[in-house]
Amino acid sequence: MAIAITVVAAVTTGGVYLATSAASEVSEVTASPWFAGYADLTLTPAYAFEAPTDDSGKNVMMSFIVADPSDGCTPSWGAAYTMDEANGALDLDRRIARLEQGGGEAVVSFGGQANDELASVCTNAADLEAAYASVIERYSLTTIDLDLEGEALDNGSTERRAEAVAALQADATADKRDLAVWLTLPVGPQGLAKNGTDTVAAFLDAGVDLAGVNVMTMDYGDAKDPDATMLETAVDALTATHRQLGILYDQADISLTDATLWSKLGATPMIGQNDVRGEIFTLDDATGLSAFAHEKGLGRLSMWSLNRDTTCGSSYTDLSRVSNLCSGVDQGDVTFAETLGALMTGSPNSNSGTTTTAEAVPPDAVDDPATSPYEIWDKSRTYLAGTKVVWHRNVYEAKWWTKGDLPDDAVLDEFETPWTLIGPVLPGETPIPIPTLPAGTYPEWLGTAIYEAGDRIQFNGIPFEAKWWTQGDSPEASSNDPDSSPWVALTSAEIQAILDGNVE
Repeated sequence: MAIAITVVAAVTTGGVYLATSAASEVSEVTASPWFAGYADLTLTPAYAFEAPTDDSGKNVMMSFIVADPSDGCTPSWGAAYTMDEANGALDLDRRIARLEQGGGEAVVSFGGQANDELASVCTNAADLEAAYASVIERYSLTTIDLDLEGEALDNGSTERRAEAVAALQADATADKRDLAVWLTLPVGPQGLAKNGTDTVAAFLDAGVDLAGVNVMTMDYGDAKDPDATMLETAVDALTATHRQLGILYDQADISLTDATLWSKLGATPMIGQNDVRGEIFTLDDATGLSAFAHEKGLGRLSMWSLNRDTTCGSSYTDLSRVSNLCSGVDQGDVTFAETLGALMTGSPNSNSGTTTTAEAVPPDAVDDPATSPYEIWDKSRTYLAGTKVVWHRNVYEAKWWTKGDLPDDAVLDEFETPWTLIGPVLPGETPIPIPTLPAGTYPEWLGTAIYEAGDRIQFNGIPFEAKWWTQGDSPEASSNDPDSSPWVALTSAEIQAILDGNVE
C-alpha cells in the first residue's frame, strides 16, 4: 500500500483522494462514481453487451473468469471456454473492441458463485500470478473485480490471492500502468461476515491498494428483518460495512475520512426476484439505492445482471422462481440499469489511477452535558439494557448490561459490542431528565438474604423488584438473561412515581 509522505485530507464529500508523490507534490485525483452491470458471458442465449441501447449499459462487468476444470492455473470463461476458445466461439475479443469503440468500458470479474476462482485451486504462486496477468494483458485491463463467495472465502486461498494481486499491482506501477482492484463480497444487514473482513484485511496487509469493496446486497435469508424492504436492508448493510471498513483501514495504519470510506464502497443488488423467494428488489428499491449512493458518494453501483434486466414473458409463469433471462417483476419500459446508473456518471477506468493516501481525520467531538439529551458515558457506571448515553456527540443504546465497554469501540462485528448507535446529537438538544432514587430508598442487595416476590432492593444505585423467591441471584444478570432472572429493574416511570409519592 502506497501511503503518502504528506498526510492530507479529503476536500469534498464525494470521495476525493489527494495523492502525493515521493517529492511531496500534491495533486488532486477526483473519484467519479460509476455504474457497470454484470453480464454472464457464457449464458445462452448470448447477451449483446457490445451493443447497449443507452449509456447505462456502456460499462460492463464481464463475468466470470474462473479456473479451467482440466488445469486449475488456466483461466477460463465460466469453466466453458479458454480465452482463445471464447474468442472463437463467442467472438469475444471483437465484441469487446466494439463496446470500447462506442465509448464503453469492460471490466473482468474473477470468481462468482459457481466454479473455482483461480486462487482456490492454483496453489503455485508464480503460476497464479501468471494466470491473472494473462487475463489483464489479453483484455488490456486497468480495473479488475474479484467476486469472492463460498469456498473462495473459506478454503485457505485468501493470502495466496492477495499476494498475487499485490505483485500484479506492483508490476503495473513499475510499468506506469494503472490497476484498480475491487473486492466483491457477500454481506448481511450487520455488514461483512468474518471471512469477508479477513479478506479485506489480508489484501491490505499484502499491500494491495484497494479501489474499494463492493457488497452483494442480495440473498440475505434469515438475517433479513421480514418487515424491512430490500432498500432498507441494503442501506443497513452498507452503513455497517462502512463502519467495518474504517476499522480495517485503521488497523492497517491508514486513516481515512468518512467521505473517502464511502467512496470505497459499492453495492450490487440482484434485480427483481432474488434467489431467496421472499426477497424482491423492486424498481422503487433501485431508485432509493441510487439516491443513497449519490448522497453518500459511493464509488460504484452494479447489478446482477444485465442478462436479467427485462420483464419476463407470458410463458414464464412462476415469477417466484429466479430466471437467468428476466427479472421476475413488471418493469414496463424502465430498466434497472438506467435507474441505478442515473447518478453514477463516471467510468471504471477513469478512476483506476486513484491512489489511497492517509488523511487527517477530525478529532473526536467533545461532549457537553448541557447540550446532550442523555448523560455522557462513564466507564465506571453500570448501564442496563435500553439505557441511552451520549459519547462523542452520538447517542448509543445499551443492548444488555454493560460496564466499562466503550460505545464506539472498534469492533468489526456488532455482536461484539453491547452498544447500538442510534444517531447524532441534534442541534438544540438539552438533557432529558432521568429520574433516579436516592441511596437508601431500598436496602442494598445481599447475596445471603432471602427475597420474596415483590421485594425491592437497590443494586449499584439501580432499583430492582423480585419476580419470585430468590436467594443469591445477582440482579446484575437480569439484563443479560431477563427471562430466567428473578429480578427486574424498575422503569423510569415507576421510579418517577416513587419520587412523586404515588407508590409506597
